[in-house]
Amino acid sequence: MSLTEEPKTVTWPATHYAFVEAIGPFMTTAPETWQRAHALLPALSLHNRILGYMSLYKLGPNVYRAGFALDAPPVELPEGLGYEEFAGGQYSLFALTGPYSQLPAASGRAWQIVAERKIPIREDWAIENYVKDPRTTPPDQLVTEILIPTV
Repeated sequence: MSLTEEPKTVTWPATHYAFVEAIGPFMTTAPETWQRAHALLPALSLHNRILGYMSLYKLGPNVYRAGFALDAPPVELPEGLGYEEFAGGQYSLFALTGPYSQLPAASGRAWQIVAERKIPIREDWAIENYVKDPRTTPPDQLVTEILIPTV
């Protein structure tokens, strides 16, 4: 697994975010919510500019959101998608290069590093930002940013 082990402190900007949300074990909810989100993407794209793909998640209870960063508040939001202006904030950033199948282990390791280094975290959404398009990028070259909310 190719994960950066030295976190960078970054500020994530406020983001217009359209999403599908599910509660439960991430191994189940993540693929299901992405399947539903991708099914709604053509309708969302008719009236909105998509800037990127990202998931937000919280631990305990496990809440997972699969969704899309937009350039503005959504116009004609398709039924089945939620919307909020995500506030952003300060994060510890780790980068995974490789297939999405490595994300559970990579996220676990990122959280472990934060705990080992006693980096203070805040109660907020963690982020997985999908930097490269899986439709045009080989799986071993995909880049995913894992961002853990910090104080």
